[in-house]
Amino acid sequence: MPSNDARILLQAAVPTAAVGAIAAVVSGVVAGGKGAIGAAVATLIVILFMGIGLYVLQRTAKSLPHLFQAMGLMLFAAQILLLFIFLAAFKHTTLFNPKAFAFTLLAGTIIWIVAQTRAHMKAKILYVEPEKSGHSS
Repeated sequence: MPSNDARILLQAAVPTAAVGAIAAVVSGVVAGGKGAIGAAVATLIVILFMGIGLYVLQRTAKSLPHLFQAMGLMLFAAQILLLFIFLAAFKHTTLFNPKAFAFTLLAGTIIWIVAQTRAHMKAKILYVEPEKSGHSS
């Protein structure tokens, strides 16, 4: 993964992990151990899904740049759909607190999107590769 991609991934994952840690502490205080587990699981799911999505999108941008925008929209829709499926699948679980899981999943997703958007805006990635200055015809 090139340095810009790794930097964007890091700038999105760190705030998401921080919000997940805060959510785990708050959920642990409010809902006990199962709340903390629910928040931790939700944080891991968000980081995993969104991280894989970012990786796929960056690979698409490099190999099939003409599909980048369509792939981005499709990927975003697929990620949100998968997160809703996780919410529905674990709605009545006894493994952890479903409310802590749901709120952390929502908060983590929002933080990831905001942080990734901010990272892309600050990255100053070139749209066009400049010609090499030492190459003469």
